[in-house]
Amino acid sequence: MNIPNTITLARIVAVPLLVWLIIDQEMLAAFIVFMLAGISDAADGFLAKRYGWNTELGAYLDPIADKALLVTIYVTLGLAGHLPVWLVIAVVSRDILIVGAVLLAWMMSRPIIVKPLLISKANTFSQIVLAGLVLAELGLGLELGSLVWVLVWVTGSLTIASAAAYFWAWLKHMASYEPAPQPRTRSRRKSAPVKRQRSKAKASKAKVS
Repeated sequence: MNIPNTITLARIVAVPLLVWLIIDQEMLAAFIVFMLAGISDAADGFLAKRYGWNTELGAYLDPIADKALLVTIYVTLGLAGHLPVWLVIAVVSRDILIVGAVLLAWMMSRPIIVKPLLISKANTFSQIVLAGLVLAELGLGLELGSLVWVLVWVTGSLTIASAAAYFWAWLKHMASYEPAPQPRTRSRRKSAPVKRQRSKAKASKAKVS
């Protein structure tokens, strides 16, 4: 555990708080917590690179915290009627599709390394901006209806395109994957000791006779 990992864990802990604030219609507080979570995401990444505090635990925790925060916000805002249901389904289904594909490849002994694509980075940025604008509109009373409507369709299109890109990359990986050749084990002959034992037995019989 170090400072960046502690900040990441705090971001994960903030997820249920954010859900409670949105359900309780405390949109200004939810917007503030969301902004603090975004600042903490940038802070732990900067500290890890600046001081060499990169750890294997942090490599797993950081994307988990980001996905937990975004997916939870979209589901909560969708249930509250602030985001269209189809967009929420697209966002959640994309993440389930990626996780399921990786697990399936691992179970079939064809492991795959998920690398963020350019369209995936654009999709994540669009999701963050849309969630922030919706919370800002609800918490600060801003008139952002037209901008939010445009971002809804942009985010939905990027989400579907990103899912299709990852699925296509997974199909190519599964079709072209070649397992590493297994080393051949040489079978040891067990006949030699047996022959030696027989020859000793014949020699002993000869001596007796």
